Amino acid sequence: MGFGGYGGGGRRAGGGITLLLAILMGGCALFRYYGSTPQTNPVTGEKQRVADIRPEQEIALGLQAAPQMAQQFGGLSKNERARQVVETIGQRVVQNSKARESPYRFEFHLLDDDNTVNAFALPGGQIFITEALASRLKTEGQMAGVLGHEVGHVVGRHGAEHIAKQQLAQGLTGAAVLASYDPNNPSSMRNAAVAAMIGNLITMKFGRDDELESDRLGVRFLAEAGYDPRALIGVMEVLKAAGGGRSQPEFFSTHPNPENRVGRIQQAIKELFPNGVPENLKR
Repeated sequence: MGFGGYGGGGRRAGGGITLLLAILMGGCALFRYYGSTPQTNPVTGEKQRVADIRPEQEIALGLQAAPQMAQQFGGLSKNERARQVVETIGQRVVQNSKARESPYRFEFHLLDDDNTVNAFALPGGQIFITEALASRLKTEGQMAGVLGHEVGHVVGRHGAEHIAKQQLAQGLTGAAVLASYDPNNPSSMRNAAVAAMIGNLITMKFGRDDELESDRLGVRFLAEAGYDPRALIGVMEVLKAAGGGRSQPEFFSTHPNPENRVGRIQQAIKELFPNGVPENLKR
């Protein structure tokens, strides 16, 4: 007769196996993340949990994703001279700062989008800024500030950290879905939706922390490259003005409010230049 002759016991046994699988799935996700040896970032000196993601994999991933990402913003700008200006300023920031000691291949792109105020970096060194944001910047230093901030994301390995955390969130979310789902009770899927939402909130929280770290790195890279790091404060003013209308810039969907960042930037500048910013730095 076996399990087939005892329907209730069969369901209980099936539920027990499902729960065990969920526990194993969640445990594997936790072990993969917390069991991996933290890697020391050669530029920042920080220990990071990036699973087994190597810099060359970050570079390959960024190169593979770059064309598709550019296409979402209308492709590259048709203004060849403006594209070259962005590349030149970006490379000056990299080549004249500690960012040059990183293993990444930096390329800077101007996107043909005059409506979306945004800038972003892909893992490995592919960095983008839209014409809508570039046209609002008033000085070369402000352009360097935006690009230096994005270089901070790459050097800080925020992409690799995000991927590792996403793997953890997906593993835990999958475990929660498996543990909570009851095929005889469709409403149990609501629990799965809640678990997925929690996973997204976790990754968003870490992303916002990364933005603040990139501001600090941006201050450092700007100063090393001969730019006045106070230009980053000017960038925050530009972003605040861009958000004064009815619609918020896309930049705000992944970045903390500029008003909340100015104080952190000022603090980073004071720590770097306790006796005041030298007057010979380019603005």
